[in-house]
Amino acid sequence: MNDSQPPSPAGAGEQPLRIALYPGTFDPITNGHVNIIERGLHLFDRIIVTVAVNVQKTPLFTLEERMDMIRQCFPGSDRVAVGYTDGLIVDYALRQGAQTIIRGLRAVSDFDYEFQLALMNRRLERSVDTVFLMTGFRWIFISSSGIKNAARCKGKITGLVPEHVERALQEKFA
Repeated sequence: MNDSQPPSPAGAGEQPLRIALYPGTFDPITNGHVNIIERGLHLFDRIIVTVAVNVQKTPLFTLEERMDMIRQCFPGSDRVAVGYTDGLIVDYALRQGAQTIIRGLRAVSDFDYEFQLALMNRRLERSVDTVFLMTGFRWIFISSSGIKNAARCKGKITGLVPEHVERALQEKFA
């Protein structure tokens, strides 16, 4: 179901790894997402960026393309893994040994929706916490849907997404 490996158990006297999931559709990953992951690495030993399959959405990129774009953002990193799930995030978190779900916030309007998700996840599995991280101010206005709309209309998205993502969007809308 995913390509990330569960953590190895801590030996005697070792602290267990602090593992977090960062779920989303990532269609595509933006510099705002990358910022959240990089900042999350200051709090967690490992982050599993989890592409959540949402049957209510029709993504531009395939699951494999999205996972590959995320991997390309963190080449050679043993602290960032990429996985996917088509089930409950909290169930996936438990299978991966993650104790925390990271959710990114851009504006106050995001909070209501994210708070409802966090409460539902907490109700489903009390051992998994949710942590909210604000994206950096320079990324606060961007969203994957906004990026796709701009790219579809041949707008300049340089600097808003990683270079390989910009190229992939240009190819999709050529």
